[in-house]
Amino acid sequence: MGQVLDVVTIGRCSVDLYGQQIGSRLEDIASFAKSVGGCPANIAIGTARLGLKSALLTRVGAEQMGGFVREQLAREGVETAGVTVDPERLTALVLLAVEDEGVSPMIFYRSDCADMALCEDDVSDELIASARAIVVTGTHFSKPNTEAAQLKAIRLAKAAGGKVVFDIDYRPNLWGLAGHAQGFERYVASDHVSSKLQPILPDCDLIVGTEEEMMIAGGISDPLAALKAIRAVSAATLVLKRGAMGCIIFDGPIETLEDGVAGRGFPIEVFNVLGAGDAFMSGLLAGWLRGKPHGECATMANACGAFAVSRLLCSPEYPTSAELDAFLAKDQIRRRLRKDEDLNHIHWATTRRPGPERLMALACDHRMQIEEMAEAAGAPRERIEDFKVLAVEAASRVAGDQPGFGVLLDGIYGQKALYCAAAKGFWIGRPVEKPGSRPLDFDHMPDLGSHLTEWPVDHVVKCLCFYHPDDPAELKARQDRELLRLSDAARTVGRELLVEIIAGKHGALEEDTVASIVRHVYDLGIKPDWWKLEPQKSVSAWQRIEAAIAERDPYCRGIVLLGLDAPEAELTAAFRAVADVSMVKGFAVGRTIFADAARRWLRGEIDDETAIADMARRFGALVDAWQGAGRQTEAA
Repeated sequence: MGQVLDVVTIGRCSVDLYGQQIGSRLEDIASFAKSVGGCPANIAIGTARLGLKSALLTRVGAEQMGGFVREQLAREGVETAGVTVDPERLTALVLLAVEDEGVSPMIFYRSDCADMALCEDDVSDELIASARAIVVTGTHFSKPNTEAAQLKAIRLAKAAGGKVVFDIDYRPNLWGLAGHAQGFERYVASDHVSSKLQPILPDCDLIVGTEEEMMIAGGISDPLAALKAIRAVSAATLVLKRGAMGCIIFDGPIETLEDGVAGRGFPIEVFNVLGAGDAFMSGLLAGWLRGKPHGECATMANACGAFAVSRLLCSPEYPTSAELDAFLAKDQIRRRLRKDEDLNHIHWATTRRPGPERLMALACDHRMQIEEMAEAAGAPRERIEDFKVLAVEAASRVAGDQPGFGVLLDGIYGQKALYCAAAKGFWIGRPVEKPGSRPLDFDHMPDLGSHLTEWPVDHVVKCLCFYHPDDPAELKARQDRELLRLSDAARTVGRELLVEIIAGKHGALEEDTVASIVRHVYDLGIKPDWWKLEPQKSVSAWQRIEAAIAERDPYCRGIVLLGLDAPEAELTAAFRAVADVSMVKGFAVGRTIFADAARRWLRGEIDDETAIADMARRFGALVDAWQGAGRQTEAA
């Protein structure tokens, strides 16, 4: 098979539940953020984010938490062929809190958990032989079955010419040496633990640990003496992690700590120390496996550790290659690293869930317009909810199994339709603006953030703002303030943001009108994931918009065209006009598709099937027009 993987990490895998109230005891935590955790799982994700081809060898339960772990690993680019689904045991859980600087109590829920049931049969010869290196971890030498699995992996790796990396990863209470409440305890001397770890040392090429971890591996309660004891039995490169002091890398004899190589350090505020060692290991491996000098490896490791200690969670906070490069290129590092907006945006944009390359959406998020239709038809507003379900069915008939389809739906009349859209795998955008509001106001959401936390994580926040450069200064200031509030809420709760700008209803639409608004929004510090814009007067106007986005945010997903109830022929012409504008990724059109069917259905003139068929025909025609415009461009 050959060595197609860079690294296989072996051992612990859990779901981490992090308390979101900072400075609280675990007893007082009210809500938790969920993420993949466990040293090897964290390293697999951290190295994948830095461009290595990684895999994880572990077990998870045959339940929703195990499903979450496998899906998240796949989203991160981690090979999951070595993740065994255990039908008898549950995925491990860890509850954690940040109580004070450097104080993070945790509770391990690991009684007979899936990852500790890993055995020799789970270790695939092919998987291990396909990797340039494996990472074995200390906790999995604590039980006979997991010990046997890691020893087998070591034998296979060495036979295939792979490297063996040992992350000592010492958790005393996972060896039965501390009580459940002492999950944060870092060191308890134990001859038993030392006797289990020491036979591993001669087979290793790289050994990594804190001072406490080197002491348990060396069997001596003095860091320097422990390093010397390890060196006496192992020729491995040794990496001593020293927290805020960075690390020291040793090759050859060790007489003093000055015999090693230290990288660049990063004095930043410590927010949460949990997971920092796994981020450190990710950066170290990204350099070491690429053959970089020890000083550069240490710098990369220290930088990744700095990211981890400055943020709340473990693996979700680890940097990507783009983020790490931007950090290392900075002349000045902010001590409160988590407040660096430039790095935060790179992190957000390079770790968000994959989105569609092209987007063809049926927009049925209208509230005011359909209310007027219902009133004119003499129909109760409760019927609007059922009509929106029909609209989703119409979109589904056009989409079939094809990717790149979506819907815009509201939570006022569209809740049932939202359930249907989610079941069909659609991209979903949801409005937050009060219909027709100018200045911008929010619909039933005086406190945006608390409402957005109730939304599924893959729902996109959509906001329409009527904005024109010639608006009065007071109006623009109010609009700006609300857009800033919206952007902050969306980023804080981790939801993508689509900003829809309509300028032409309240002023002339000139060549630079919308481009100037786009630039202004970026100048405010707002970087939408998507833009939704009205058709422009010329290709030149589109080029100005495209240039503004490319200059201010190269990570923007793109633009979708809105319909403004335009006739189908006008929209088809608009699609052709943007065929060469690469930033325009699709369309989100509503009334052109559903208005006629809605009026007739609400009046009782047509049944459900006729309404669905009519909307599907209109939506399908626009999809064909959009795809036809794209095909013509590609052919040219």
